[in-house]
Amino acid sequence: MKSDVVNVLAPARLHLGFLDMNGSLGRLFGGIGMAVSAPATRLTLTRAGATTVEGPDRTRARWHLEAIRSHLSISYEHHHLVIHEVIPSHSGLGSGTQIALAVAAAVRTLEGLPLDPDGDAEFLGRGNRSGVGAGFFLNGGVLVDGGKGKTAAPPPVIARLPFPPAWRVILVLDPSLKGLAGSAEVDAFAALPAFPERDAADICRLVLMQALPALAEADITGFGAAISDIQRRVGQHFTPAQGGPFASRQVGEAIMALGALGAHGLGQSSWGPTGFAFAASAEEAEHLVRRLKEGGKTEGLDIRIVEGRNDGARIETPGR
Repeated sequence: MKSDVVNVLAPARLHLGFLDMNGSLGRLFGGIGMAVSAPATRLTLTRAGATTVEGPDRTRARWHLEAIRSHLSISYEHHHLVIHEVIPSHSGLGSGTQIALAVAAAVRTLEGLPLDPDGDAEFLGRGNRSGVGAGFFLNGGVLVDGGKGKTAAPPPVIARLPFPPAWRVILVLDPSLKGLAGSAEVDAFAALPAFPERDAADICRLVLMQALPALAEADITGFGAAISDIQRRVGQHFTPAQGGPFASRQVGEAIMALGALGAHGLGQSSWGPTGFAFAASAEEAEHLVRRLKEGGKTEGLDIRIVEGRNDGARIETPGR
């Protein structure tokens, strides 16, 4: 059944670390990540007399709209797309994947077609390296993907657990910087040295035998220790490309300060510059952020306390 209006809200994701950047077993990267309640990409698609797009990131959104219309052979009518808000681009929060899949889902829903986030991710060029973004579109939580194999399909999701609702995530964003993306990201990976096989093995063990069991038992100390260790190894590997374990020196200082104050699971999402840390409750997160700001390490930074999100994108058809 077709709709006249579709609203889509697609949540941001944190990339908590790659599993295997060595690839000697035949699958490359793999990753652990999670969906968060904010920031998000929010848009509305309606039928129209001509195809138009307005709002932030409209150039990229229009490209996705035209591409998915062509892919689905929709040439018999036009659409009006309004982008109300977007996840900050090139910040390590999955903005590109989420706007692509949100546009595709809106078109499919408006035209009464079944959702296909994995197929759309492959067609629109998302998930070439990680399945952590596409894997969150229909379902949230904390997930692990199995890495890129020999096909063009996004890496398969091999594990998913809910994020404890009492826990909070402290995001530290640096609006003055952009993380590596596109050809710059490809070049950076190509220039990096071979990732040690031993580190890849240790990270896989940390995920399977510490991070996921601790998450299942709501043990934030064990979960945070595993994520911090994974991030230390990945950040050390990325240092030649980004000048240190964090893309933003100021974000790195703030995250380390949060760790000294008692936060858990310190790291940077993907190429950053967004950093993150975990707290056991909203009250603890607020206390940590307050202490951080009192220490004078936050000027120019955007610091947010968000929840983990255990469901996927919200797709609404008003009036149905």
